[in-house]
Amino acid sequence: MRVFSILLAFPFLAAAQSHWIGTWGASPSPQLTDAAQMMSQGLIFSNQTVREIVHVSAGGSMIRVRLSNAYGKTPVLIGSVHIADKAVTFDGKTSVMIPADALVLSDPVAFDLAPNSDVAVSLYIPKPTEAAGIHYAAQQTNYVGTTPIKSWIFLSGIDVLAPENAFTVVTFGDSITDGSRSTENANHRWPNYFADRLLKEYVNAGVLDEGIGGNRILHDPNSNIAFGVNALARFDRDVLAQPAVKYLIVLEGINDLGHAGPNLFPNEQVSAQDIIAGLSQLAARAHEKGIKIYGATLTPFIGTPFPGYYSDEKEAMRKAVNEWIRTSHAFDGVIDFEKAVEDPANPGHIRPEFDSGDHLHPKDEGYRAMAEAIDLALFK
Repeated sequence: MRVFSILLAFPFLAAAQSHWIGTWGASPSPQLTDAAQMMSQGLIFSNQTVREIVHVSAGGSMIRVRLSNAYGKTPVLIGSVHIADKAVTFDGKTSVMIPADALVLSDPVAFDLAPNSDVAVSLYIPKPTEAAGIHYAAQQTNYVGTTPIKSWIFLSGIDVLAPENAFTVVTFGDSITDGSRSTENANHRWPNYFADRLLKEYVNAGVLDEGIGGNRILHDPNSNIAFGVNALARFDRDVLAQPAVKYLIVLEGINDLGHAGPNLFPNEQVSAQDIIAGLSQLAARAHEKGIKIYGATLTPFIGTPFPGYYSDEKEAMRKAVNEWIRTSHAFDGVIDFEKAVEDPANPGHIRPEFDSGDHLHPKDEGYRAMAEAIDLALFK
């Protein structure tokens, strides 16, 4: 009776917040190597504040911020950090020096973070500094002073303190996971729609979008540094290092087909078996850490206008990879994104009502259909 009375008096003891989960994240790509190009894109700062808007998934009353100098070649001084109007500290100090290519975690901050909400994080950069930890295509307007930019810089994650049964789901992929061609500032990526559904079913769950536009499993960028290093190389940083990861959804491989070929980068051509081998590596590394991994089928791309991206041979390889994803049992489950967006009257094509217009990326309605195709029972 005494224990029962204590729980009545202090009900929070029955669901104590015990560990951190990720509620928002963004994967960084390497720095540009040309200073003039960095300047033209607003990626060099001095005595300026970068105000970054992010859309979280899980809510909570205690948070921490992750700052990244990923791929940066020199230490970076961040003079101060605020989330909304709340000051953030690092070991009790308002400023923090991030070593080259390193990540730092803030002190815990008492903050009422609502689920599925937007929040502003402001970073004051006092000295001449080149951006690092850059997620180039945010689909979100951020600001350097009053100048709008389209990237997230130095900010790579927000965590919330959560009960013992809470967990993080990482969505890992390319531009389709990154939400390319979705409505800007609307948070209509498929991971956003998925987070909406998941939070209605599981209150204590966070979803991280670790997609990078143009990313490939097996090769580094061949034309645009913003495409990020290969998925096998970034897997530790972007997936395994995240807090309380219990589940992982992988949608990668279409760019391995599209970004190589006889008229593009002949030394980077891959076979279906090469892609399968790369996906198998991701599955093995996730399982080694006790993470359940779900393989997502590659979505249609017939008719895409990007020169050299599509061929009948590449389409045959896409189908072979999807057949392996569905039947190999390499994954703990399958999410059939191909079926979710493919036109049943025109196989190999995205349904017109889901097509953004480039016959490769869905638009908002297509991303919603992808999220609705995910069986939430996979996360029980």
